[in-house]
Amino acid sequence: MRPRFAYVGGFTTEKRKARGKGIAVFRIDPDSGAWQRVEDYDAIPNPHFLALDRSQRFLYSAHGDSSETAAYARDPGTGKLQLLNSQQTGGDNSSTVTTDASDRFVVLANGPGVAVLPIQADGSLGTRCELVIPPGEPGPWRREQHGPHPHQAIFDPTGRFVVVPDKGLDKIHVYRFDAVHGKLACCEPPFVKARYGAIPRHIAFHPHAPYAYVVNEMDSTVNTYRWDNKRGVLEPFQRIATTPDSYVGDNTGAEIAILPSGRFLYASNRGHDSIVIYAVDPQSSRLAHVGWESVQGRKPRFFGLDPDATHLYACNENSHTIVEFRIDSETGALTATGQVIETGSPSCIVFAK
Repeated sequence: MRPRFAYVGGFTTEKRKARGKGIAVFRIDPDSGAWQRVEDYDAIPNPHFLALDRSQRFLYSAHGDSSETAAYARDPGTGKLQLLNSQQTGGDNSSTVTTDASDRFVVLANGPGVAVLPIQADGSLGTRCELVIPPGEPGPWRREQHGPHPHQAIFDPTGRFVVVPDKGLDKIHVYRFDAVHGKLACCEPPFVKARYGAIPRHIAFHPHAPYAYVVNEMDSTVNTYRWDNKRGVLEPFQRIATTPDSYVGDNTGAEIAILPSGRFLYASNRGHDSIVIYAVDPQSSRLAHVGWESVQGRKPRFFGLDPDATHLYACNENSHTIVEFRIDSETGALTATGQVIETGSPSCIVFAK
């Protein structure tokens, strides 16, 4: 069997009180599953969010506290990276990056707006072709909500819409995507409102049913939405906590993901320092608590599922570890395997073969 590779994004600057040294590249042994560090590729500060194209030949990065995004060529044999180029996004703090279904464009949530850049034939990035800054009044959290702040921009399962949770405006925007020219057009209605001060952060779509789930940062909840993939409309119908009723400490919700089976959904808690496990009702897609699993670290900004969805990896940003958990596909339960990978300020993982 060929080894897999893991690419770990992270923060690197003193401003972030970070210990990252760039994009950390790991080789994963196909037999034992052990991670071995290949390199720390330090090209541009704070490469905290990563995305691979479908061919897995190229990697793209979003950079915190920066107006840059970058493209890298990937050696499939060694996993090592080579910087191709970087481009300006038109923002000042990119949060996420993703590619469209044809690998012709990257889309970034970048501070006050959403940017689109073309991908060239050699995998490098062209000059930005779109920048949309949503209008609106910020929410009540003045430290976090001083204006529009899209924190994620992802495609719906059809690839026709870009859906954008906006931390600053307590909205989730939906745009039609022009796959020929890389342009964004508002749907009608152009957004759905979140609960005032909830701070919607990230969204996950059900793999085979018309539903979506949004983790809200400040009120530590997940909302369930019906998704109309003809009109690009979200309709909320459930809100459920990410922390136990007995927990009274500070907490912010962070990441969210659903298993390919659609049976279980996970979200991370920073403060409670846990992964909450939900069962997804097979008829209504409503969520019910299964339980919570400690991440064995501090501030799990992100977690990722491996390509087989048999393991979950919690990125503990403030304790500088990635903790591996085995997923029980029948119960959704998480069990720590004992493998803990030490790496500075981890904030994202993508996997490649």
